[in-house]
Amino acid sequence: MSDFNAWQTADQLHRRESAVGGTGQDAVLCHQSWTAANPLPGGSPGLVRPQSSVVRPLSSGRWLVSWLLGLLFLTGCTLPFRREPPKPGRTTFSAPLVILPAQQLGNFLLLEARENRGSYFLVDTGSSVTLISPALVRPPPHGPTVRVAGAFGSSTELPLASLRRLQLGDVLFEHLPVLVYDCGPLSAHLGVRIDGVLGFPLFREAVLTLDYPGSRILLQPARNAPLIPGTAVGFDDTHKTPLIPVRLGDRTFAALIDSGSDTAFSLNPIGLEPEFLHGPRIGATIGTITGDRLQRIGRLAGTLVIGEQRFEQPIVDLTDELSSIGGDALRHFAVSFDQERNRVSFYRASREPIVALPRRSAGVSFSKTPAYWRVVGVVPESSAEARGVELGDLVTRINGEPVARWDLRRYEMLVATASEIIFTFLNGAREYERRIEVFVLIP
Repeated sequence: MSDFNAWQTADQLHRRESAVGGTGQDAVLCHQSWTAANPLPGGSPGLVRPQSSVVRPLSSGRWLVSWLLGLLFLTGCTLPFRREPPKPGRTTFSAPLVILPAQQLGNFLLLEARENRGSYFLVDTGSSVTLISPALVRPPPHGPTVRVAGAFGSSTELPLASLRRLQLGDVLFEHLPVLVYDCGPLSAHLGVRIDGVLGFPLFREAVLTLDYPGSRILLQPARNAPLIPGTAVGFDDTHKTPLIPVRLGDRTFAALIDSGSDTAFSLNPIGLEPEFLHGPRIGATIGTITGDRLQRIGRLAGTLVIGEQRFEQPIVDLTDELSSIGGDALRHFAVSFDQERNRVSFYRASREPIVALPRRSAGVSFSKTPAYWRVVGVVPESSAEARGVELGDLVTRINGEPVARWDLRRYEMLVATASEIIFTFLNGAREYERRIEVFVLIP
């Protein structure tokens, strides 16, 4: 986890429950709030069922991908949830098992497009919609749009469209309902071209396995059982959303499995009364397409339990929205989603509890372009704050090298290992250097 303006992806064009349905002006993107009234699969009480369609902005994870979709919701949506999230018109397998090599960037799994080398799709199980770059939609959409709102009241409109076909290895998806979105900022952030974010309903007719340790994605026809075994957990089947029960002490709560979030856990503390070993404190800046917010982060004193898997004293981001399990937790597993049987399984060779390493930080968060990085957040009481780094400052070099040479993976490694980083700032036509100490944000 680096200090890039922590993005959140399509889990945020919904992060809880949203749907695109209908045609013309009937198309809606609705977000539901949740209540503790109904139990999760297995009978555990928790926050699980939609209560109303009151729209609330959503945020989770860090600014890595969770930005993109994370905080998009239809404004003024008052319709109850009567339609399931969309699924492709037809899914055709040319082989009983399709293994797709995936590129792992940060805690995200990216698939390279078969028909356009060098272009990637990000798989986001937290999203109930698929986002596609305008370049892939032909003819350009001229139909209805969906107005979506972010965390701070601002809004934007995304066109509704249908993608004729999408080929992932030997699997063909046809007639996909999508929202059209320019993924340029996400591409700049990750350092590779992103042409789309693939939402959970896309895989309705497939068993989807995200094999993080193997850096691959497996697809099987829905009638087949998952190839990789593991601890099976039932998920909410009302709208085919990967919402599962998680235990913290003697409390059980609902959490969304969100591969489009870079964080380990986003935790809504209401009703849980969690105890913290360290923090919570202000951390990085969490970004979305319509606004930023300050992260509140801490290390729990207790243990989070998912099925038979245990996370001892995990580091969590606090949220006032739905809790979620992000890529920093999922990366330990091969995670299989079986929508036909409404269950997800977690496989890991070791049964030892998972312990999060201390979280390090340079105390500054960025939004990224090829020419410069713009400061969007400064951690209070950090070396960056003490040396006068301010919001809006532009960084052109890191340790003497242009920022264009620093991709996500390389910068994260630097923050994880360096004692200090030399940032070169631009003020008009003049460049100047600041030595910023890297520190432990959360022990």
